Amino acid sequence: MNGAESLVKTLLGGGVDVCFANPGTSEMHFVAALDRVPGMRCVLGLQENIVTGAADGYWRMADKPAATLLHCGPGLANGLAGLHDARRARSGIVNVVGDQAVYHRPFDAPLTADAEGWARGVSAFIRTSSRAEDVGADAAMAVQAARTSPGQVATLILPSDSSWNEGGVVAAPLTVPAVPQADPHQVEQAARVLRGKKNVLLLLGGLALREGAQVQANRIAAATGCRLLAEGSNARIQRGQGRLALDRVPYVNEQAVAALKGIEHLVLVNAKEPIGFFGYPGKPSRFWPPECEIHLLTRLDQDAEGALRALADALGAPKAAMPNPGPRPQAPRGGLSPEGLARTVAALMPDDSVIVDESVTYGRGFFPETYAAPAHDWLQNCGGAIGYGPPVAVGAAIGAAGRRVIALQADGSAMYTPQALWTQAREKLPVTTVLLSNRKYQILIGEYQNVGANPGRTAMDMLDLGNPDLNWVQLANSMGVEAAQASTLDALGDLMAQSFARPGPFLIELMI
Repeated sequence: MNGAESLVKTLLGGGVDVCFANPGTSEMHFVAALDRVPGMRCVLGLQENIVTGAADGYWRMADKPAATLLHCGPGLANGLAGLHDARRARSGIVNVVGDQAVYHRPFDAPLTADAEGWARGVSAFIRTSSRAEDVGADAAMAVQAARTSPGQVATLILPSDSSWNEGGVVAAPLTVPAVPQADPHQVEQAARVLRGKKNVLLLLGGLALREGAQVQANRIAAATGCRLLAEGSNARIQRGQGRLALDRVPYVNEQAVAALKGIEHLVLVNAKEPIGFFGYPGKPSRFWPPECEIHLLTRLDQDAEGALRALADALGAPKAAMPNPGPRPQAPRGGLSPEGLARTVAALMPDDSVIVDESVTYGRGFFPETYAAPAHDWLQNCGGAIGYGPPVAVGAAIGAAGRRVIALQADGSAMYTPQALWTQAREKLPVTTVLLSNRKYQILIGEYQNVGANPGRTAMDMLDLGNPDLNWVQLANSMGVEAAQASTLDALGDLMAQSFARPGPFLIELMI
């Protein structure tokens, strides 16, 4: 057995059975091993951020890691934006990065690079397997690291001779550390705050936004009157009928400060203190009031549902029915608006849909209009590296095993990763992309105002996507995805309904 075969068998033994790949010469023995060893689903991406972003989306829905296959240091570098977003979303991924043969590295061939150095900023685990005999054991450690709560990026660098040399040994799966439980003192401290203090906010993030944890948070809120709020950007929120109508900390600085005004005690549940996405002249970086006290119920890696249940029990909180968000919206007609788009999605989405949200400025008010939608999952960009949406939709569709994915996608961001459409077509994935075509970097126009700059003609030209106009219908068609334009809510609703009846991908260019 060569090293590459031991790697594939070790990955499969550890439950890693999907590989998002963009291979090159140094990975050919790994590719050959994927042929010889059955059981691994291989998905080709035409650019490395498609590969890494898809692995991020897969983890979010499958709750287990996929592997990536990247070509040497430059291939890893191409995928770093996706890995940055994945790290911020706390997604578990096993990166397999090819490299020069060990004996060939001293010759400094053109693709020789500091792959370990480039991986360090996004990886919790890095290992270079310099011998075929070590590949299996190193892969088992990478899988263990990726699965460690709350999910981590693990990078295994594989010199090509470690792949082709004989001597590979399959390693048994390593025990994944148990998810840490909250300190009983943290639970009791939070209980004291909720019993005796006013203006308490529970800020929920990570796994605290899953349905089971929401049930416990609702018990606490019903018994104490505390507020519940989600972090501004979240890897996965379970929403819709039967779930909490949670709002998020707003993106805009002034709105966020206003939303947290009057809070005297902030209890963090798998969440971080709410801060600004950027620093702005004369505006606060922290959104909570200066007099507010911060309390930690659970760290990012701890069991949120268990901690919330223990807290609810400590408070003697009885079971509480989830608040009724009201009837499902009817599909609106007429002219376009952000509220109309959100209501159209809520009215027409299939049950258990997955929303991949990179709507940016147009979608900041989507949550209130979708509280009464059928039960669904909502995925957001946690790291801010744009272009996250199309590849995450690929991985989410595979990880969600056939559920409809609805990608709400800004046009400027989509141009970073349009190759994901080709993968959606090749894999026949049930992805409906609503492409929000305003032909400008609208968010940057707002950021100009936030930083107090005064844009002129040259600056505005840099934020304009016209001259020439992008044609997303033609672009999607060229990659095998059926597409059409819409400029009214009527047309949007008709096209969305048609797309949901199709087995594969569909793109709607919404002319906003």
